[in-house]
Amino acid sequence: MFTRTRHDGYTISTSPDLLDLDLVHTWLSTDAYWALGRDRATVGAAFAGSLGFGVYRPTDGRQVAVARVITDRATFGYLCDVYVDRAERGHGLGTWLAGAVRDHLGEIGVRRILLATNDAHGVYAKLGFTLVRADRWMEFDRREPSVTPLTSKDSQGDPPLTVNT
Repeated sequence: MFTRTRHDGYTISTSPDLLDLDLVHTWLSTDAYWALGRDRATVGAAFAGSLGFGVYRPTDGRQVAVARVITDRATFGYLCDVYVDRAERGHGLGTWLAGAVRDHLGEIGVRRILLATNDAHGVYAKLGFTLVRADRWMEFDRREPSVTPLTSKDSQGDPPLTVNT
């Protein structure tokens, strides 16, 4: 099990017993653009088959952030479901969490970590993540058509959202 404590008392742990998966489900299914509507059973199964990282507040031990890594624990990891509670943002917890994940995976021998983001490139770039070569990566995607985080509607058939000022 991996545990790390920050100078201000926040703690990261990979203990599955500490993860509040009901809270994680609420965060992901209602506020994370990549997981809107994800059901509780899927969240549970995803974390059961992955390496989960929780961040816990020093004052009361409440979970305030999460990350999940799909990994063979030997050569490769896919970092996903990185989320910081909105009330805790702006204190560097996301960067600290992603850096701790990167460092822990390196300690166990994982040499390549992949992730996908629409809006946090700067956070990950500070930690040494770089854009991947588009000519090398491929995917097979069975997910439903993507939804937009603002409307939760199919983004392929709807006109773009406009704001008149």
